[in-house]
Amino acid sequence: MVSLVPIARPAAPRAAPKPSKPLLRRATLSGTIRKTEEAELDSDFLSAPPSPSKRARVSFNPNVEEKIMEEYQAKGRSLESIRLEVKSSIEAHLKGDSEGYDAIKEVFSPRRADDEDDESKGDGKVEMQTYLLALTSYASLLNKGCSGLVKAVLACDWMGRDESFVKAYVHFLGSLTSAQGAYVGMVLGMLVGNFYGVRLSSGRLPGCPDINRDQLSSRIHVALKYLLRLIPSASSTLSPILAAKFPYAEEPKKLQITYIENLIRLSEYAPELKSDILAVITDRLVKIDVQMQIDLDDLDDEVAAAIVQAISLNPSREKDEGDDSDTDADSVTSDDDVDSDSKRIKEVQGNVEKMDAIIDRLFTIYSPYFEDPFSVEAASMFETLLGHFTNIILPTYRSRHTQFLLFHFAQTAEHLVDRFAGTCVQLAFQSGRPAVLKQSAAAYLASFVARGAHVPSHVVCQVFSLIGNNLDHIRAENEVTCRGPDLKRYSTFYAMTQALLYIFCFRWRDLISSSDISEEDDPAAFVGQDLTWTPGIKETLSRTIYSKLNPLKICSPPIVAEFAKIARHLRFMYVYPLLESNKRIRLSQFSSSQGNGALRDTGNGGNSESWHQLDAYFPFDPYQLPLSRHWVEKDYVQWKGVPGLNQEESDEDESGEEEEEEDEVDLDDETDNDE
Repeated sequence: MVSLVPIARPAAPRAAPKPSKPLLRRATLSGTIRKTEEAELDSDFLSAPPSPSKRARVSFNPNVEEKIMEEYQAKGRSLESIRLEVKSSIEAHLKGDSEGYDAIKEVFSPRRADDEDDESKGDGKVEMQTYLLALTSYASLLNKGCSGLVKAVLACDWMGRDESFVKAYVHFLGSLTSAQGAYVGMVLGMLVGNFYGVRLSSGRLPGCPDINRDQLSSRIHVALKYLLRLIPSASSTLSPILAAKFPYAEEPKKLQITYIENLIRLSEYAPELKSDILAVITDRLVKIDVQMQIDLDDLDDEVAAAIVQAISLNPSREKDEGDDSDTDADSVTSDDDVDSDSKRIKEVQGNVEKMDAIIDRLFTIYSPYFEDPFSVEAASMFETLLGHFTNIILPTYRSRHTQFLLFHFAQTAEHLVDRFAGTCVQLAFQSGRPAVLKQSAAAYLASFVARGAHVPSHVVCQVFSLIGNNLDHIRAENEVTCRGPDLKRYSTFYAMTQALLYIFCFRWRDLISSSDISEEDDPAAFVGQDLTWTPGIKETLSRTIYSKLNPLKICSPPIVAEFAKIARHLRFMYVYPLLESNKRIRLSQFSSSQGNGALRDTGNGGNSESWHQLDAYFPFDPYQLPLSRHWVEKDYVQWKGVPGLNQEESDEDESGEEEEEEDEVDLDDETDNDE
């Protein structure tokens, strides 16, 4: 039997990591440099600035070719001369004389048109690099009083210059942040600001070789990797920056995806940030998910379905973004060319595409960890997903698709099925939690058990039994003082009962204890048969349904109607007399409060009773996003009609018998629309 109570599993001992090659090397000889192969810029080529408290130890290696560093000159002036100028200008600025200081700032200002000749000859580039080297030497002087100069250096065009300049620039960033911790956030913010995407023009500077977008992006990550290795504490500063700079939900899809791709690339060389990065992506995804669902709900069903179908027919509408393009924004049709309705539909379609692309990317990111669902990596990543579920997804009522990350990966192995179901049980039953969160956890539990194709039968029975036992406790504690159905007072009881009704409708076959009847051989084999149910199932539901708390009056009418119909057909239970008597009950006379904050059905504004009833909220309703739905198609239990039930209803109609139920519902009608 699988235990549904979450049990902390001890982590497998990890092998001791092998010593890695030092990323940051000190120079082996003052005034010399190592000869390196011409290669793409990488952090291995960057040596750490010398520690202010230690002198570099001199060593000679006969296998290393050494050569004297070429002397930098800017407009006939030596590096040493410019160092003296920089030092004296900074010191004078701090005393109130900023003439020389402002001249240095001007060196890093964007090039003017009349400066392009100097730039193309290399004079401007050499001058900027020489001043950069000089500033690196005196980074300890660049306190808060020099923030203007620091901002000018951070704003300069550096990514598209030659490799030697980029190395010098990254060295400057390292020296600055090491000597002046107050600038760490500013420097990291500048680098992360390029996660939205770099313009091609940044790699086409006068006098410099052309650099493509991939190379420009790589240089951003080389600089970040270098700083994080140099200053390990910078990770704690970087994490809130990543969240703060995350694109707003209304930003274009391409910008969102580009930012996420850069975050994932960052997590590869900064594993200490991986959990925070995945959490912030999930948090933003939920916000987009909620907004998308609100937009779809505001449209007519036919229009919403047409939008999804249009995306299905053209799953990839990405324009060809070659290196000739210098913009990251999609073209937007003029307001004059399109009426407001068409514009609204276009916006909704863009949001659906955005959501679809982001969650598809997340499925792709998580998938390698679950290739072996019994591995330590899978266990660790699943715990991360559970944390996101508990803290981000569960409290968000209108989340529609983000939770399918859990739905899919929880079904990769039975112990993960048990882990997710156990977490939902714990959240639903735990005392002290807000009632609305307990109701939501019950909905997730019911929806997962009902819809999960890889949830085994014995887990279905265990969950049914666990919920039933809990209902018995709640009923015993409250039935004596109960005046009647009241969603405010007994919200957890009603949410749990609705969970059982929903599970029964989908998984009643798994609740049959033993039977020689084969539905595969004869689809109508269950008709007219007295079935043997799992012990306690019928008794528990009977005590619950016929208690003074009267859950069938509070639970969502479509769920109640479907349960009543199936239960009668299977000779499990006959509740129609109770439904008839419930029609004469007005919930408002028992309600403790109008604003109960429960998950309730508010769809019918003209029916006050709906305010006192639960919403038919089950988070794993049919998946709608066309691009990413392939991830969950094999995990999903589609609604199956009960054999012989439709024929029974037809016979009743032909004989003129009165229809006994008030509502009929197909619990999977959304799937029918999507197929």
